[in-house]
Amino acid sequence: MPAQSTPARPLDGLLVADLSRVLAGPYATMLLADLGADVIKVESPGGDDTRTWVPPVRPDGVSTYYASINRNKRSIVLDFKNGTDLAAAQELARRADVLVENFKPGGLAKFGLDYDSVSTANPAIIYSSISGFGSGEGATLPGYDLIVQAMSGLMSLTGDADGQPYRAGISVFDVMAGLHSTIGILAAVRHRERTGQGQHIEASLMASAMSGLVNQTMAYVGGGVTPMRMGNAHPSLFPYEPLPTADDDLIITAGNDTQFRRLCEVLGIPEVAADPRFAENAGRTERREELRPLLVERLRTQPAEVWFEALNAVGVACGPINTIAQGVEYARRLGLEPEVAVGPDGVPGVRHPLTYSGTSPRYDLAPPGLGEHTDEIRAWLAEEHR
Repeated sequence: MPAQSTPARPLDGLLVADLSRVLAGPYATMLLADLGADVIKVESPGGDDTRTWVPPVRPDGVSTYYASINRNKRSIVLDFKNGTDLAAAQELARRADVLVENFKPGGLAKFGLDYDSVSTANPAIIYSSISGFGSGEGATLPGYDLIVQAMSGLMSLTGDADGQPYRAGISVFDVMAGLHSTIGILAAVRHRERTGQGQHIEASLMASAMSGLVNQTMAYVGGGVTPMRMGNAHPSLFPYEPLPTADDDLIITAGNDTQFRRLCEVLGIPEVAADPRFAENAGRTERREELRPLLVERLRTQPAEVWFEALNAVGVACGPINTIAQGVEYARRLGLEPEVAVGPDGVPGVRHPLTYSGTSPRYDLAPPGLGEHTDEIRAWLAEEHR
């Protein structure tokens, strides 16, 4: 169960019991589902919280937040406080190849759905847990992305230097934790193929933050430096920020000395690139306040679109600051086809992020209604199964 979609996809035949909700877990399981996994979304009678996170909504009233991370799944409603429903959940866990959950650490033990209980009945299970702050001292802390953005240090990096900290425009650590969990699940699947052994994978938003803050956490761990917010400036590169033109700001990123020389040539100031103060990145970064007005003086002579075309033509990366709508339209222009039609009714969705030369993601099932597949999944669970 169920009939596999054709053509064959990398994760066809992999049964995933999805006991997660909101963002990190559902994002991970959607990526697995896109690649062919059979994902059964287990929901309480109240449903995934994101079903009620509105606005915005699709024309049919469905939350776009929920729809963004739940395609290619089937939904069953199970109340773990009901004996029959709990038995169905336990049977699903016994049959599953992968179980994904983001309950508070230890919260599933009373239902016999924790790793120790599930792995006793199903030793080959790959059991993926996602929490806010891990299963140790942070187990009791609520795992909301905004809290982790604050407590990890990300917000101290976001905003003007003399202004207040800001959150990122998306739940960035939920997404990272979902991606990290997906990597872990796939690695565990490979391990099981070789050894027959399942295992417990733990991801947390805080651990994903420590890894995902990359150079910023390493600045402290490796260099003893505590980074602080610099607006749109980069601590180690200049120019690498928005600069004003004759009309709009333009992001300009000269990531090495060659690119900076090309930038200056296009701007008509090659002598600036030859200046010993600015010839190398360390000098440009240290003397950014001296260099910025020299660049801005030239940039203000032409509109952003003119500079965008001229700089990209010589390999200096730059770009306008788009709205989401403009970003989607630009992706269309590039042929990235960011939108897909999901399910037989062609429900709009956002394309899977990867392109494969030998296989392709599927878009077979629209995000399910609450309990849409309860009857068929219950019937399957009631069948005799080895």
